[in-house]
Amino acid sequence: MKEQLTQALIAGNADLVNALTQALLAGGTPAREILDDALLPGMEVVGARMRSGECFIPEVLLSARTMQGALDILKPHLGEGEGAGLGTVVLGTVEGDLHDIGKNLVGMLLQGAGFTVVNLGTGVTAQQFVAAVREHSPALVGMSALLTTTLTHMAETLAALKEAGLREQVKVMVGGAPVTQAFADSLGADGYGANAGMAVDRAKALVAQATTT
Repeated sequence: MKEQLTQALIAGNADLVNALTQALLAGGTPAREILDDALLPGMEVVGARMRSGECFIPEVLLSARTMQGALDILKPHLGEGEGAGLGTVVLGTVEGDLHDIGKNLVGMLLQGAGFTVVNLGTGVTAQQFVAAVREHSPALVGMSALLTTTLTHMAETLAALKEAGLREQVKVMVGGAPVTQAFADSLGADGYGANAGMAVDRAKALVAQATTT
């Protein structure tokens, strides 16, 4: 049944995913096992297909939303902190920018990969990012921008984190259409993702690196 659940998630079949998730729970399968053995592997396949160009954003969004439904069913059955195996990520679109489709997709994929995601929404100021880092102690901060005119706010946020004495305790990733690896490097960001799948891979690598150093 777990293999069937994985395939249903890849296909974005929400009704079947919800039914199978509930059936597995009712049959005594632990929530963590359903997450680790069926749902996360499904999202891994979706992410890999997106990176290779086999599937596109609408299909990825469908699977990500389907995953969200399954997570909602599992949440009451997961122990405190058990669903957040990889740590917390704070996400936001920077001040002056209201674009959020890409950021939300990254957020859903991060959650599907095992992160706890705090989505601050759009038009997030440097001080709001700082406040969120203080409140949630995330492993990672992700900033998005679609307008070239708002890219300066990424630099402001990094400066504000530094000024608040928080920069050393958190990894920072940036992304969005006008953002490049060279721009990320010039900012002093820790990571960059050209698309949502790559952003999740980079996030996992950064967190793994932080836990081994």
